[in-house]
Amino acid sequence: MNKIVVTFCLWGLVAVVANGQTQVEPDTALRMLNAQQQQFEQGIVKVADNVFTAVGFHGANTSMIVGTDGVIIVDTLFGPTSAAKAAEAFRQYSEKPVKAIVYTHSHGDHIGGASAFVGDERPDIYATDRFGSAEGVNKAVDPVKMKRNVRQFGRKLSPPESTNRGVAPANTHDSDRGEGYLPPTVTVPDSGLKTTIAGVEIEFHIGPGETDDAMFIWLPKEKVLLAGDNFYSSFPNLYAIRGTAYRDVLSWSESVAKMAEFKPHVLVPGHTMPIQGQEAATAALKDYSEAIRSVYDQTVRGINAGKSPDQLAHEVKLPEHLQDKPYLIEFYGSVPHAVRAIYAGLLGWYDGNPTTLNPLQPKLKARKIAELAGGTKKLTEQMKSALEKKDFQWALELADHVKWLDDGNKKLARKVKITALRGLAAREYNAPNRNYYLSYANELESGHLSEVWF
Repeated sequence: MNKIVVTFCLWGLVAVVANGQTQVEPDTALRMLNAQQQQFEQGIVKVADNVFTAVGFHGANTSMIVGTDGVIIVDTLFGPTSAAKAAEAFRQYSEKPVKAIVYTHSHGDHIGGASAFVGDERPDIYATDRFGSAEGVNKAVDPVKMKRNVRQFGRKLSPPESTNRGVAPANTHDSDRGEGYLPPTVTVPDSGLKTTIAGVEIEFHIGPGETDDAMFIWLPKEKVLLAGDNFYSSFPNLYAIRGTAYRDVLSWSESVAKMAEFKPHVLVPGHTMPIQGQEAATAALKDYSEAIRSVYDQTVRGINAGKSPDQLAHEVKLPEHLQDKPYLIEFYGSVPHAVRAIYAGLLGWYDGNPTTLNPLQPKLKARKIAELAGGTKKLTEQMKSALEKKDFQWALELADHVKWLDDGNKKLARKVKITALRGLAAREYNAPNRNYYLSYANELESGHLSEVWF
């Protein structure tokens, strides 16, 4: 089955990306997320006479390049179950054996299903010499990262609560995570590699971005560029709220600009639908690179002007001419999150203001806020009033103060926080934000979170 690749306009709502936040009316948020589903509807896209991309079989894409005596597989999904379904779909187009597998980077949703593509003969498996560095070296915090990963992707949300993951469907088969992983056997040097596999001319180009170990693939005869996760149809996830080491934003922008120089006829993203046509594909890459660089440059200027990350997160916006681009809507990454990540990545946590050098302990600050409000009862009334006015963010912040007070109504504060989180979630078109709000609300309601986490 060939799939028609579509570019869609979200009813003029793309301008919402300009406001630096991702909150809109609930009906609008849901329509936007539902429209984004088109980007990962399951099927095979024929992007060239001998190149096929499987979309929607898991969160990421996998591609097959057909050569003279075999095929090349680029990325292998999350586990063997989803990979086997994609491999079966590929067989409509070629029964030739797999001669090589390519990992564009080491995120689990791109490497976990390799065994499903392999027969009796083990193929060469290509990866960069930095392969495995996708998550940095922060293994010590893996326990909490796993919890936050579940929230970001909404893995435990009920079907009525689920929409999608921004660049992937909500419901994927995840229980066999990584069970089909096969280690690389061929290292791509920093200088890149040009070779021929199964009669196919193929080029491997180093391109750090979402990960330090990333590369992109260029097929010079077919004019097809496989971007890995340095491009997909959403503003990029320059920071993941599940928790990641700093992603080198400047390098990411430069890598995408390098891709644009090839002027591909087809751009195959790591997630979402391929973009076909030289003008459209090249423009998308140029815009993407510019968007990343603009957020970086604006943040750096603000830093050097002495502005705090909180201030900058509300001030930095995409350039006006990029605000109507459907592949830059903040379905997955967000500008405010990116700004904060850039700030912390370049300067660390301290914003330079001596007021924030040694802030008050949360419990003491809550007590002083209550005194300022006229007592715990008055603060509680303000919390309830904020919720009634649907001022959900303020209700959340006040609930966090009330719960620290010895004479505060912790049960009520928890209830207010749950309701406010769901109110925010309903208005979110940024999928990770939406999923995180709902997941956290469910955990609070079930009592799975301790008072510390609450």
